[in-house]
Amino acid sequence: MHSGVKIPNTYGAELLTWYDRHHRELPWRVSPSAAKAGKFANPYHIWLSEVMLQQTTVQAVKPYFAKFLALWPRVEDLAAAPADDVMAAWAGLGYYARARNLKKCAEAVARDHGGIFPDTEAGLKALPGIGDYTAAAVAAIAFNRQAAVMDGNVERVISRLFAIDGPLPGSKPLMKQKVAELTPADRPGDFAQAMMDLGATICTPKRPACALCPFNSRCLAFANDEPERFPVKAPKKAKPVRVGAAFVAVTPDGEILLRRRIETGLLGGMTEVPTTAWTARFDGGTTPEHAPFPGNWEACGQIVHVFTHFELRLSVYRLQHEKIETEGGGWWEPVTNLEAQALPTVMKKAIVQAIPLAF
Repeated sequence: MHSGVKIPNTYGAELLTWYDRHHRELPWRVSPSAAKAGKFANPYHIWLSEVMLQQTTVQAVKPYFAKFLALWPRVEDLAAAPADDVMAAWAGLGYYARARNLKKCAEAVARDHGGIFPDTEAGLKALPGIGDYTAAAVAAIAFNRQAAVMDGNVERVISRLFAIDGPLPGSKPLMKQKVAELTPADRPGDFAQAMMDLGATICTPKRPACALCPFNSRCLAFANDEPERFPVKAPKKAKPVRVGAAFVAVTPDGEILLRRRIETGLLGGMTEVPTTAWTARFDGGTTPEHAPFPGNWEACGQIVHVFTHFELRLSVYRLQHEKIETEGGGWWEPVTNLEAQALPTVMKKAIVQAIPLAF
């Protein structure tokens, strides 16, 4: 059980000593020696990486981070970019509301702050799409503010260190309190990154390397030989299954019918092949009678895609058809140019089901 005793804060020094030797080299970071010398990370880089890292692994984010910086080296460049270009560059990274919020936030920083990010948690949280975690991370890492930064890795470290046995998400306030108590005034950004690195490399979900952990002499979960019990999670609910259909129309010279989804809701603003009106709560039609126009639609099987809150099963149909005028903003795109489109993964799956060599 966790204790209410005030924590003597020597944890910070121990962890920073470990971090100085074992930190991960990541493209958005500066080295510990640079931070010690007062040279902190670029706020634009930290903000961009933190938004990308939400629900996404470091390895998946690295190429996207590099691509975004190559296209838009400064926040003002991102603010001025066409929204369609930003969505296309984001395609495949998932959770597309992040991309829409990214664009809105960049515009606000450029328009209202002269391209300079606010240097406090409160100022950062006032920007579109920035919540508690991202505000704390940018404030600590880019501006050396003593902010309590808590992501999934940090939750795991803290819950094990103090054997916090209340299930998530109800235990988050207590975890946040512990993180705040441990965060030192000196090098708070490095401390935050050290906690993340500890969770990512040592205090892992399965088979943690406790013998290498700088906290192993104090960790209550380790002392009780039960680190994998933490963090305690509430039982998962079964995901509902939704069904619908996707229609892949191709011209004889290799152009495919695409359209843009509405700006709001799931996959808002992204590109798609025509589909039926499925949502996270409701099924869509699954037969050719729901196609964008009549024809001899050929069944190509089914694809399955798992979103955060539901599983989607799409029946896929293909039709070779002469190019026709379409309603509702659709257009015909060469199959050879699909990689440049803002197609989310579920739509790429549907296209490949109908045209195996499309990507």
